[in-house]
Amino acid sequence: MSDRPTQDEVRTSTDETARSMAPQRVPVNSYETPGAYVVVAPLPAVTEEDLTVELTADGLRFCAELRSAGPRDYVLHEWEYGGYERHVEIPTGFGAGLEASLSNGQLVVRVLKGAFTEDLRIPPAAD
Repeated sequence: MSDRPTQDEVRTSTDETARSMAPQRVPVNSYETPGAYVVVAPLPAVTEEDLTVELTADGLRFCAELRSAGPRDYVLHEWEYGGYERHVEIPTGFGAGLEASLSNGQLVVRVLKGAFTEDLRIPPAAD
């Protein structure tokens, strides 16, 4: 008999964890370039399909659902595979467009220079 959990056990454990956890706040670095306000964030174990990137008049928001939380008896357990969320205020003068890419567990979002005109929601490109 295997000690490995079944797919049903992993699905059940993931659903239970997702219901009980608050999204993890993601640390970011940000900087301005001549054409964009850039936000960089670590998102381990996240794929493009897991991720939502949105720009509104209130700022930039990105989030990813919990990916998998198989039943384990952790010795040390400090983070989950997903359940990430972050809101970042955007400086005045940026918001004309939105670009995002996800590569090697790192999200890079470019909020283009120019006036904000409309809410945007985009999938990140895979690099």
